[in-house]
This record gives sequence, C-alpha cells and structure tokens, in this order.
Amino acid sequence: MRHLFMASTAIVALFGLTVGPAAAQAPSNAKAYKVPRLADGHPDLQGMYDLATITPVERPGGAPATYTKEEARKIEAAIAKQRAQGDQAIDGNRTAPPKGGDGSVGAAGNVGGYNTGWLDPGSILSVVDGQSRSSIVIDPPDGRVPAMTPAARQRAASALLRARPTSDTQESNDPGLEKAPGAYDDPERRPLGERCLLGFGSTSGPPALPDYFYNNLHQIVQTPNAVMILTEMVHDARIIRMNAQHLPKNIRLWMGDSVGRWEGDTLVVDTTNFTNKTRFRGSTENLHVVERFNRVDDKTLLYRFTIDDPDTWSKSWTGEYSWPATDGKIYEYACHEGNYALTDILKGARLREREAEAKGSKQ
Repeated sequence: MRHLFMASTAIVALFGLTVGPAAAQAPSNAKAYKVPRLADGHPDLQGMYDLATITPVERPGGAPATYTKEEARKIEAAIAKQRAQGDQAIDGNRTAPPKGGDGSVGAAGNVGGYNTGWLDPGSILSVVDGQSRSSIVIDPPDGRVPAMTPAARQRAASALLRARPTSDTQESNDPGLEKAPGAYDDPERRPLGERCLLGFGSTSGPPALPDYFYNNLHQIVQTPNAVMILTEMVHDARIIRMNAQHLPKNIRLWMGDSVGRWEGDTLVVDTTNFTNKTRFRGSTENLHVVERFNRVDDKTLLYRFTIDDPDTWSKSWTGEYSWPATDGKIYEYACHEGNYALTDILKGARLREREAEAKGSKQ
C-alpha cells in the first residue's frame, strides 16, 4: 500500500520551486512561558501528541528553509483540495481495473489498498518559532541528509543487505517496485511494520518521525525514574531510563537502549545499543541518537534529534519539528507478528511464481 506522502511531497516541492525566500519573523514580545512542573521539580511533558504533518523529512529542491504565512496557506490549501478530491464517493457502477492494475499510483497499480478515507497523512506544515518549516532536517543547512560514506554505499549495493528491511521502511510497497531479490521469499525480509514488529517509517524511533500515513498519536508518561513514549502505530512503547548507565554493548535492542537526563528544562535522551535488524536509513548497529524534548507552551513540545553514525554518513545531522498536543485518544492497534496477512502475502508470491512458470511453459 502506497502512502499519500509522495503526492504531498510533490505539492510541497512544486511550491518550493516557485515561491521566494520566507520573510523574517519578528521577535515575540510575549511573556516568558511558565513551564508546568511535576512534584520532583522537572517540567511536565506528559500528554498526547499528534505528529501528523506535511513537512517532509528532507527539504524539496529549491524550497526555502521556511515559508511565509501566505506560502504556507497556499501549500496547505493545495493539500486540502487533494484530500477532498480523494474523499469523494467512488462510483459503485465503475468497471473493474485491468488485471495487474492500471499502472497508476496505488497498491499494485491501484487495484487495492486504502483509499484516502482511511488515511490521515497530515494537513499542516510543522511550525517552529512561528515559522512554517519546509523540512524536518535543519542541519546541514540545506535540509538534506548528508551523503553516505563509501562503506555505506557498498552496503546499500549488497543484494543481501538490500533485501533486509530497515526501521524507516514503509508498511509495504507495490510488488513491481520491490527490486530486492527474494523480497517475498522470507517473512523476515518483509518490512518491520508489515510484520508488526515496529511502527513503519521510524514512527517509533529513535528518531521518532511522522509516518505520513495514519495512527499519528504518541503519548508521554513520566515518572522520576523513567519516561515512557507510547506510539499508536503498532503499539510500540519506548522506556527511557533516567539517570542510568547504558547496557553492556553485547545487549542490543530493537529501539536501542535509551537513557535520559535533564539539562535545565530540556529532557535529553541518549540512545545506543541498536540491533542490526533495524538499520535506520541503512545505518549500522553503532547508530547514536540524541533527542531533546522541550515544552514550548501548554499545547506544544519541540522535538529535536541528532543522528551520528560515522560508518554511514559523512557527518552527523539534526532535525526538529513540533509535537502539537491533542485531545484524541490512542485506540488498540491489534497487530502481532505472524499475522495472517503475512501468510497471505507469501502465498500470493508463490501463486504469481506458478502463474509465471505456467505462462513460460506454454511459450
């Protein structure tokens, strides 16, 4: 199933190529925000947050770092129009699509998957310091993830590693777009979200990114000794141990080993000890992620992360975006490893192979 973010990114890129530099924002004269605190004196970050946004991770070519209010409204209006068109009723008398799909964007050539009524990819740009951002990445200044190292490029070219999923892989792809050998031969080669192990698109983190699809909520629960971040997608729960030492290097975890500390009013979370089964954007198990959480106001957290893996990128890189609070609730996501859909996916691949063999034998 293809998500709508590809289309959203295209619209953002279109406006990014046609708008001028964003106007400078005047400094705020508002009184300093008084951060609510828990009994231990530390800021209260608890609450439910909706991470949905149309701001992409990387900046579209030609786009400014921030948009003016007029530019942001234009982009968001285009996204709203696209969504409204997708939400229109489907003609019940329409003819069936051709076998194999019609070649358009969509699951298996637009023959199945979710229509827009089931999706919630976001409708607004992320706003930080009163400015609408064109990308989550802020360093390097061009808003793009740094170049991969020669070793990382060699890993990416490896057929064996290319067939293994990464933690930022989307839920699934159109079969025709999956070029990795044996992508449907082994359940462990299917995306981690499809296997119900981690929320796809790195929504579980770290770093925690928007999934640009649906189930966008994250809940923070805080105690003096631990902070828990519950992710709606695939019900992942990160436990951040406060003021603790990292586990021994031989202990590797799906979401890494996260330890937290307070630097003033900023919650700093340091994560290491990743397993090589997650490989965020092709990284190694030596990935190091540092996250910073700050309460901006009663309705907003500012989330910033820095990624470092010398074996993967030429230099470290940083991103940030706002986490708006919401009154929405997280509902059960009944997804578990070994679900029947995964069996059906592999059976479908075997069926296609038999059909191809039968067709070949007749020629």
